[in-house]
Amino acid sequence: MSRTLTLPRVDGTLTRYTLTGQTPVAGAPGPIRSRIGMAAVHVVADPLAAINPTLDVALDWDATLAFRRYVWSLGLAVAEAMDTSQRGMGFPWSAAKELIKRSVAEARTVPGAVIASGAGTDDLLPGPRVTIADVEAAYEESCGFIESVGGRIILMASRALAACARNADDYVKVYGRILGQVREPVIVHWLGDMFDPALAGYWGSRDLDRATETLLAIVRDYASKIDGVKISLLDQAREIAMRRRFPKSVRMYTGDDFDYPTTIGGDAQGYSDALLGIFDVIAPAASAALHALDRDDHAEFQRILGPTLALSRHVFGAPTRFYKTGVVFAAYLNGHQTHFRMVGGLESARSIPHLAEQFVLMDRAGLLRDPDQAADRMHHVLAVAGVS
Repeated sequence: MSRTLTLPRVDGTLTRYTLTGQTPVAGAPGPIRSRIGMAAVHVVADPLAAINPTLDVALDWDATLAFRRYVWSLGLAVAEAMDTSQRGMGFPWSAAKELIKRSVAEARTVPGAVIASGAGTDDLLPGPRVTIADVEAAYEESCGFIESVGGRIILMASRALAACARNADDYVKVYGRILGQVREPVIVHWLGDMFDPALAGYWGSRDLDRATETLLAIVRDYASKIDGVKISLLDQAREIAMRRRFPKSVRMYTGDDFDYPTTIGGDAQGYSDALLGIFDVIAPAASAALHALDRDDHAEFQRILGPTLALSRHVFGAPTRFYKTGVVFAAYLNGHQTHFRMVGGLESARSIPHLAEQFVLMDRAGLLRDPDQAADRMHHVLAVAGVS
């Protein structure tokens, strides 16, 4: 396969691109000790299922679980059934339950595997008749299911709660009720409206300073029931400021896909652990970089992760909620699945020039694990789009 391709650019022109030829980044096996590094992982659709892909869901379970084993083999943890798996964007709670059940069972077969799963209120559609009690019941159902299969909980943000809550006190009531019932400490997830517009005004205010104070109050009051908080606001300064105000027992899990080396690397006052969708794409680099931190080699950590930032900022570029398309595209290029099809037909959510630029940035970051195969697959995608 030729390593030179004709790629479309955003201005409508075509350009010739030759792969760099650099050696792909190799992840390191074994446990990671300096940080917790969780990859929010995608699901692999079954492209041959006889369903209406815009209405129904069918997964390739073998490929879906194989990718989780790959992530675990690199020493990373798995964040299951999160927004990366298209929760709220074509992948409903009814399907997520089977995914969680199978993934938790799979983790038991892998020595040292760590997994936590998203509990939300997916099937409770926001509307004028939805009450706070309905939100509490939906959370209780999903948390109860995860605990029943032996899983750990990531408490996801709720669109229904954002729609029916009158003020910050309603958030305090709901989260207090749920946190008071969980068996083990959970990860609380604050997902910003750049990821999901329906979550604007979460914690009872569109003023992020006021919203932050509400969340901090919940963390202080329920610290024994909270393992950590994942912040997905793409706001490094806010994340670091909040981290410094947490009780010592509570972790900050960075969700800053725009500048994770800074938040994970830390400073004299602390660091963030990681729960990132981009770790699905850059798993080998994330593994190698975090193992470098185990050796206290911060220079190597930055050298490995630095080149991945341009890629991450591109994949998570506005509209940020469509980053899932780039995640699955990367898995296709790297041979983790045989096709570029997604739940709900979301493979069409990014343009061909956008995907072409992602291909280039993955190459420059050393994240095409088999460049010849990746070039062949890029050719196929381009051919379908009419680029010869």
